[in-house]
Amino acid sequence: MKKFVNLNLMEVLEDVQSSKEGITDEEAQVRLERDGKNKLESEKPPGALKIFISQFSDLLVIVLLIASVISMFVGELESSIVILVVVTINSILGTVQTLKAQKSLDSLKKLSTPYTRVLRNGVVKEIKSDELVVGDVCLVEAGDVISADGRVIDSFSLQVNESSLTGEAESVEKHNQQILEENCPIGDQKNMVFSSSLVTYGRGKIVITSTGMDTEIGRIATLMNQTQEKRTPLQRNLDDFSKKLSFAIIAICIGVFGLSMLRGETLIDAFMFAVALAVAAIPEALASIVTIVLSISTQKMVKEHAIMKNINAVETLGCVSIICSDKTGTLTQNKMSVESVYINGELVHHDAIDPQNQDLRLLSLIGTLCSDATISGDQRIGDPTELALIDFARTFGMNETETREQFYRVKELPFDSVRKLMTTLNNVHGKKIMYVKGAPDELLKVCTKYYFQGKEELLSDEVISDIGRQNEEFAKKGERVLAFAYREFDEDELTMEDESDLVFTGLVSMIDPPREESAQAVADCYTAGIKPIMITGDHKVTAQAIATRIGIFKEGDISLEGRELEVMNDEELHEKIEKISVYARVAPEHKIRIVEAWQSRGHNVAMTGDGVNDAPALKQADIGIAMGITGTEVSKDAASMILTDDNFSTIVKAVVTGRNVYANIRNAIAYLLSGNFSGILSVLYCTLLALPLPFYPVHLLFINLVTDSLPAIAIGMENPNKYLLYEKPRAKNASILDKATIKQIGYEGLVIAIATMAGFYIGLETSNAMGTTFAFAVLCLSRLFHGFNCRSSKPIYKVGLFTNMYSIYAFLVGYLLLNGILFFTPLHSVFAVAAVSGMDILIINGLALIPSIIIQITKAIMNK
Repeated sequence: MKKFVNLNLMEVLEDVQSSKEGITDEEAQVRLERDGKNKLESEKPPGALKIFISQFSDLLVIVLLIASVISMFVGELESSIVILVVVTINSILGTVQTLKAQKSLDSLKKLSTPYTRVLRNGVVKEIKSDELVVGDVCLVEAGDVISADGRVIDSFSLQVNESSLTGEAESVEKHNQQILEENCPIGDQKNMVFSSSLVTYGRGKIVITSTGMDTEIGRIATLMNQTQEKRTPLQRNLDDFSKKLSFAIIAICIGVFGLSMLRGETLIDAFMFAVALAVAAIPEALASIVTIVLSISTQKMVKEHAIMKNINAVETLGCVSIICSDKTGTLTQNKMSVESVYINGELVHHDAIDPQNQDLRLLSLIGTLCSDATISGDQRIGDPTELALIDFARTFGMNETETREQFYRVKELPFDSVRKLMTTLNNVHGKKIMYVKGAPDELLKVCTKYYFQGKEELLSDEVISDIGRQNEEFAKKGERVLAFAYREFDEDELTMEDESDLVFTGLVSMIDPPREESAQAVADCYTAGIKPIMITGDHKVTAQAIATRIGIFKEGDISLEGRELEVMNDEELHEKIEKISVYARVAPEHKIRIVEAWQSRGHNVAMTGDGVNDAPALKQADIGIAMGITGTEVSKDAASMILTDDNFSTIVKAVVTGRNVYANIRNAIAYLLSGNFSGILSVLYCTLLALPLPFYPVHLLFINLVTDSLPAIAIGMENPNKYLLYEKPRAKNASILDKATIKQIGYEGLVIAIATMAGFYIGLETSNAMGTTFAFAVLCLSRLFHGFNCRSSKPIYKVGLFTNMYSIYAFLVGYLLLNGILFFTPLHSVFAVAAVSGMDILIINGLALIPSIIIQITKAIMNK
């Protein structure tokens, strides 16, 4: 891309083959056919059918489908149908979530204005913005949205808000002078305007230098197309878990099949036995349970002002170790506010302003009359610094509209970049008074007196030195400073030469202040083992000042500008990255590089933002977090999570929820696997000892549908505990099942299997049918009791039996259904169970309760 910012105006016009009078309609048509329309290109997203089919690519699902086909061929139609139903429901859920596709590019297109005023054939005319071509000369004024990138030809106090690209609320004053600085960041390219930015003040003439995908916003669209969404740690964990479990189950089934053949069973019976074992071993409902738990968690988070667009991203929050946060609108309030006032040789902080102080009231009067901003209800119209002055004036009970009507404006000299002053001539109680505001250095040059405690004193070198020193102090804190002055004036006309012999009144420093809750949220991040990093398009001094104030920038930390980052190679960045806590004046590609650098070090990275410029990095991050109120539609579409209150502290609450979700899912998986392991052990035991099959396929289906699903979902509903915030983030490659959990699964599965086989032997004394009935009933009921064990690593008396009523409901539903099967005679043939007596039920209940008693005693000893 050509660096038009570094060329002089004639070179720019020559390069784009245009002139200050624009081009002809004929030439525009040629260029339109050559370069295409001024719009953004998008890639066609996959259709619903393709997304649905992709849901079946999981290895565990493939194994289940194979088991379903085999079941169908050997005559077990019920098994086949149930497996297919469970798998299909899960695939539909996944498809629905995926179809909430990214609409980022559509939102980018909507940022363009429908019509633009251009000079064609030397005449001003309106054309559709998508018909703009390179070389067109456009006329813009306050309220216009820039439709393409261009170089300024003429500026008449032209000011443009580029927050959608740079993230900064302050408008940028534009000029037409050549800038010689190379690699100049967007925020400093003051002779250029960019697509999607808003003209807030003045008017100007620009020549279009780039359209469509060649614009800065087009580059962002390209970055977004190139950026792949990250699979969440849970998705990666479950993929890995599925592969290992699938291979283990296949190996066991092959072994069982071989043993069955050696025992002399028929090929069909051996296959049937192996398929039954596969159905018993594979937690068919696992994916559905995870989806349901995540979905319910997202509904809870809505009440906490966090909307999860991608439900899988919920648990990602739990392992976030880096939060790369935008400054404006995220950590700050996204509006300029008066911070301090320097008047009468004293510094007055905004908290100590006295509404009755007449000297301060004079300062606020000058700020009101020498500005054009207005506030009406929720509408804030005008330059952010002038809006801050209006807020300041309202501290003194001033209404800008009424004040301007009372002291009406006679003449004015608009602000420009040469003199850096704005002057108005107002009628005040029959007198004409000149009010001036502007850059302190420039204003002091035209002052001969200063206002001190109600009197006008001669401006001495000592006073000038004191004012200059205070101005430097404000600058070191990254604050924007305006100086104010006045003098009586007798003439009717007003020229720049009249800006002299002024009475210096005071300085006002302004800043986009941090949110009140930002400092506590940052402190909570450190408590949770998360490193917050500020990434902003603002100047380094301002960014560092805000970061220090809220606790992100600490002693020994480094702040870096985008241009410094650009000349760093990857090795240098990796050496310093742990110490860099502030990045300033960065471009979208810089943000992506920072995110990737942390990801390459094994970290899960969250990125917050609200502007168009944040969108590619939001997509690149493990979890992108957009602001719901101030955020652009593009940032919302690119993010996985949206904060409806734009509150950084909401992220910390979401982290706790994410950690809880992960812990609950891990506990649910432990529940499923320990129960399934008990079934596998029971089948293997009977196979090795040549005993009858302890379960019929219909038993296994009931166990999978009732005693798997309901208690597992209930475990997923467990409330977070207060200690989650104090845990460190888990490693990116940490397995969802660590060694301790695997040992727990093995131990608990063995205890339940022993109780099941005990029931099987007791039943066999009566008949084979009674043996399978006892085994089925004990396994079912012991797994229902086991649901309470898996709620936490702590014993139930510490957790509380009734703190999760979903577990109670799941147990009661399962218990009633099981007893319905055992006592309702018409269901005996359907579920292949024998009639049982009251004593049988007591034995079954007693055997089923023993494993939970043993497990609870073990938990109590381990916790002690």
